[in-house]
Amino acid sequence: MASGYIGILSFELHFPESRSLKDKRMHLRSVKAQLAKRIGCSIAEVDHHDTWQRSRLTLACATREAREAERLLDEVERWLCGQPFEHFGARREMVVLDD
Repeated sequence: MASGYIGILSFELHFPESRSLKDKRMHLRSVKAQLAKRIGCSIAEVDHHDTWQRSRLTLACATREAREAERLLDEVERWLCGQPFEHFGARREMVVLDD
């Protein structure tokens, strides 16, 4: 029997209105805070640190049931679709923690 599940979602963001790294980081702080508050995930920028308009984020959420992890990742993707910036290249993975 599994003792937990970790849902992982990695995706790219494009901020076309960003004109500097400061602008991009302002947007990223907001995205990360809203997602952490909304679903209780851990989230980090993992690529494109020095690019003004682009970022790759990876988030993880730990749950007791696989369907709950899937539901949380679905919620993240729905939220991203409703934002003014572009997102693409989403990749999901589920890690099963065995006893």
